[in-house]
Amino acid sequence: MLAEALKRLTPEDYLKMEETSEIKHEYYQGELFALAGGSYNHNVIAGNFFACMHTAFRKKACSVFNSDMRVLVKQNSLYTYPDVSALCGEIQFAGKRNDTITNPALIIEVLSEATKNYDRGQKFELYRALPSLKEYILIHQDHIYIEQFVKQTSGKWLLSDIKEADEVLHLESVGEMLPLQDVYSKVEWDKPEKATTKTKHAKTS
Repeated sequence: MLAEALKRLTPEDYLKMEETSEIKHEYYQGELFALAGGSYNHNVIAGNFFACMHTAFRKKACSVFNSDMRVLVKQNSLYTYPDVSALCGEIQFAGKRNDTITNPALIIEVLSEATKNYDRGQKFELYRALPSLKEYILIHQDHIYIEQFVKQTSGKWLLSDIKEADEVLHLESVGEMLPLQDVYSKVEWDKPEKATTKTKHAKTS
């Protein structure tokens, strides 16, 4: 990652900059990370998931958001943009903002070669600080494979692998079922993945 030493950014600095920025940034502990655009398959999968959930929620008191909705993890001050997030019940916003939620029950990330280790590792660790989070879904874009993490009553996380095209993903956090054929609809397996990176834009001095 490229790094340029600048003054330490406060959350207030970050939010003000983000309002006029042409690209999205993740913020963590005074550092700003530019988020690159996704590949064709990445966007198709994320769009499919959002569309399916939006349809399923039409008659339910649940909400689903695409990557335009920011999530704040208050416990560690991570600001980020999941590919898809969802919850049932009342939406809790950060302060007076209507562009940042703090209580997602479900978070979905579409994996890329550049970010998969981060999404599985440190980012999942940071997400787990969310008291509201009950389910974390990682979707591979180069083959049919979904990693589903569900929080148990003991506080531990149970991993299930879903790998077959005719399987159904049971979303326990929001009470819905999603056929994998719908998740991967119109994915082009022979289309090469565009390199996506999380570039450090600013850091603590």
